[in-house]
Amino acid sequence: MNLKNDLILRAARGESVERYPVWLMRQAGRILPEYRAVRNSLSGFKELVETPQLAAEVTIQPVDILDVDAAIIFSDILVVPEAMGLEYQMIEKKGPWFEKTVCTREQLSTIQTDFDIEDRLGYVTEAIKITNKELDGRVPLIGFAGAPWTIFCYMTEGQGSKTFSVSRKILYTDPTLAHELLQSITDVTIKYLKAQIAAGAHMVQVFDSWAGILGKDQYQEFGIKYLKQIADAINEVPVTLFSKGAFSSLKEIGELSCNTVGLDWNMNIEQARALVGETRTLQGNLDPCALYSSHKELERLTNNMMESFVSQRHIVNLGHGVYPDIDPEKVKTFIKTVKSYAIKH
Repeated sequence: MNLKNDLILRAARGESVERYPVWLMRQAGRILPEYRAVRNSLSGFKELVETPQLAAEVTIQPVDILDVDAAIIFSDILVVPEAMGLEYQMIEKKGPWFEKTVCTREQLSTIQTDFDIEDRLGYVTEAIKITNKELDGRVPLIGFAGAPWTIFCYMTEGQGSKTFSVSRKILYTDPTLAHELLQSITDVTIKYLKAQIAAGAHMVQVFDSWAGILGKDQYQEFGIKYLKQIADAINEVPVTLFSKGAFSSLKEIGELSCNTVGLDWNMNIEQARALVGETRTLQGNLDPCALYSSHKELERLTNNMMESFVSQRHIVNLGHGVYPDIDPEKVKTFIKTVKSYAIKH
């Protein structure tokens, strides 16, 4: 199927673009009343994730309502550990919770890796197929997965944490166990991303939400080592790596075989460009809280960010996901401002 708008793919590949493409992390859902109407008709978040027709519907809503340049499939990074044998619950206002965790060799032995992706995660690939059919080439569709280190954190802690001290303890007390679990997650993640691509994802993003809790040396050993395997394995479509909080590792991330390096809002764009070089696209990185500003101030902040880009190789986004109480009209202002900006480089 020919894409009517392939701007984000051209930007990721370093090709010429007439303007910067724009999308938002967590754009599918959260802020849109139309999403909440669908979500409230169901038993919970997981039912929405696991119902392909409805997942496709909320994936497309931001394209219709916000006029973004890409859709991202509505799913969750925790479908991977669940497919590996650790079922999770999404508890309202608290977040994910796993009854079982993996902190010992005995617990590791219960984890499954040799399974058919379509059998356990076919609801995601089916949602991708439905979404592409209904988008009819309007914009590309992004697939995604959690990075091995971030998935490791949830599989060992069993929930979110401010410190992830249980996860980090294992790196010191049993690094061999840590590497074995990380390798298992990596193997499944590569198969999962390839299944998304086969189903029709035009590009993929790997989210390392908890990268910033590790020091540089530990992130090299327990994070980047596994991101490298994923980036090396995925060559069918452009790959974005987003390691939140890992500014000290940006140079090393930029040396991986990815197309795009995601920046959080604490990262300076000029410094990031100097570290990553000209052969990678950058993505980001407006502070999500900037969308609480007035429309006029938001326009100014957005334009200031784009003035700092230095290179055409940029995909505009926030520095993390959009917050649930952001006014959708502010998001529209952000997107319109990006689309009206004239590239000067």
